[in-house]
Amino acid sequence: MSDAKKTAKKVKKTAPKAGGAIDPAFYDFIQAPLITEKATMASQYNQVMFRVPLAATKPQIKSAVEALFKVNVTAVNTLITKGKKKRFRGKLGTRSNVKKAIVTLAAGQSIDVTTGL
Repeated sequence: MSDAKKTAKKVKKTAPKAGGAIDPAFYDFIQAPLITEKATMASQYNQVMFRVPLAATKPQIKSAVEALFKVNVTAVNTLITKGKKKRFRGKLGTRSNVKKAIVTLAAGQSIDVTTGL
């Protein structure tokens, strides 16, 4: 069983109460923010994009974002980009599969991904 699946079983589906300690397992579900042209265009619609583990589910991503950034999430959409086959110095290699999460925030809320956690 992978580490992400083990962590997924431990994490509660709800965010902690205000002033409570943040569960360190939430950091496993948000690997990195995506700062691309498409992600920047989506920010005008209160959407933020993150790179997440392949085993992460929508409720886990939602609770992690709400707990880490203290915002209200209205929707989570996910997509998996399949790894491409590429050649490097004549040898065939494969890029890794990547799962992305598009998180829609409640009206009036925002996350500044350039500052970090």
